Parts: sequence; C-alpha cells; structure tokens
Amino acid sequence: MTDTLIADSIASVSLTDSSRDPQGFAQELGQSFERYGFAIIRNHGIPQELIDRAEEKAKQFFALPEEVKRKYAIPGGGGARGYTPFGIETAKGHKAHDLKEFWHVGRELAAGHPFRDTMADNVWPEEVPGFRETFLELYDTFDRTGLKVLAAIARYLGIDEDYFADTVRDGNSVLRMLHYPPQMEPTGEHIRAGAHEDINTITLLLGAEEAGLELLTREGKWIPVSPKEGELVINIGDMLQRLTNGRLRSTSHRVVNPAPDRASNARYSMPFFLHFRPDFLIEALPGTVADGEQAKWPPITAHDYLQERLREIKLA
Repeated sequence: MTDTLIADSIASVSLTDSSRDPQGFAQELGQSFERYGFAIIRNHGIPQELIDRAEEKAKQFFALPEEVKRKYAIPGGGGARGYTPFGIETAKGHKAHDLKEFWHVGRELAAGHPFRDTMADNVWPEEVPGFRETFLELYDTFDRTGLKVLAAIARYLGIDEDYFADTVRDGNSVLRMLHYPPQMEPTGEHIRAGAHEDINTITLLLGAEEAGLELLTREGKWIPVSPKEGELVINIGDMLQRLTNGRLRSTSHRVVNPAPDRASNARYSMPFFLHFRPDFLIEALPGTVADGEQAKWPPITAHDYLQERLREIKLA
C-alpha cells in the first residue's frame, strides 16, 4: 500500500490509506515513528490553494520593514503570539541563535474560557490583507489533520483510537510561519535551526521541500528529510515521547545552511505544533512501563512542561 521502510529511509504514507487499510497504515506510520520519530504523509487533504495562499501571506509579512514587523513583537509574551525577530530563539544547549524570524498564531478562545489565563489572544498584522482569515483557516485544517494522525498512533499503540481527541481538545497548539533569509555572507557558527527536539505532541510541517531539514538517527547519523512538493512531514514531540515512555521517539533534528548554489534562496516553512490541552497530565500510558521498572519521566502537566522547555530555549 505504501513505500517500504528501509534502512535510513523514513516511511512515506498516504493519508487516504488511514480509512482504506487502517491497521496497515497505523503499523507503517508507527514503526517509522519508533525508529526515526518522523514520517512523510501525502494526500493529506490540506488544499494546495490554501497552502499557496498562506505562503504568499507569510512572504508579504516578512517583506515588511523591520520597524513595522517589530510592532507585533510582544514584550514578555515568550514568542507565543505575533512576531519573533532574528536573534532570539536558541536551540537548547546552544549559544548561537538560529538564523530565522517567525510569526505565531494560536487557538482562538471564547470569552470566559478556562484556558484563557494560559493561552494569549492572537495579534494580526494590519498591513497584510486576509492574513487573519487565511491563517485561522489553515490552523483549523491542521487541527483536523492532526487528529487523524493521532488516531492512527493510538491504533498502533493498541489503545482506543479516539483516546487523543480529549487530550488535545482546546490544546495550546501553535501555527508558526518561518522565514530563513538568503545567506550572502559567512554565518560563522550560526545555522538556520540548531539541533533540537520539539516540545509538543506531534508536529505537522509544510514547506520542507527546500533542502536543509535533517534528523539524527539512533546510530548518530544525520540524514535528510526530503518530502516531495506539497507533502507533509510529521514528527513526534517530547510530550508524546513522555506519554509513551520513550516508545515513540522525539528525534533531534536541525535545518542546516544551504549549499552554495542555493544560498541566495530564502526558505519558508509552516510547522503546526500540536499540543495537549494545558491541564492534561502527561504520565506514561499503561503498558508502556515494564513490570518492576519506573517510568522514565515523572508526571507533569502539559502547561508546566511547556513553560519549563520555553525557558530553556530563551522564549520565556
């Protein structure tokens, strides 16, 4: 039904198989997540028109003058919403900041919602018409697609396939628009994104066709993640790794600087960091801890874990 999983090749699967052959789809996806922490999904159902529109809106924003963009940087906001300029985010354990700028869109919550004290309101750039409508539409589409992936993961883990629906309902998920500028001068020790693991449950990434994304295998080898145009890259985050007691891997990955013949090209991408709801307690699922052993990590709420990790990467 899908491409065969071979050494140093992450699985490429079609989301249409999740309904045609649910068990086969779950097995191939889950095995790739166990070995690599990554998979590639085609036929994911996110309309190409929406992807193209969102990329164009992102390009319009990042092309604005620096002083205009900085109007939307929120002091003390930890980068959770709006604009984060160059020179801020630094991978855990690194001294050199990443060569990128980005914009964050979060979940829209109704007045009086219990999570409003932990999830900030969105801000929107008035200089880019249609920005708000486009990215709220993309956010909702990512949300729905993520639930389908999580249902397959649940099936692979042998738990109720609807298990994750409640864990991520009103979750603190974030849609990020990323801009890595052209590199016309030496960058020293800085790269586009230093080696890191994602904090969240799963990440859904559009725009990884431009070379640069790499993952670190168990054997300590960096290999490229190379989706075809329009395909979706999925990877496991630390929260899901903790929930599965390490069975599903949150893999170190990076975005390396371009080859000389591509250095004049900017890189744009749109990851969706799908999160558990803030009050969800992340503790090892039954059956993931061997008899007589302790879980690898202690229980912690999703909100407390997020804050702990944001401090490590200088966003809080």
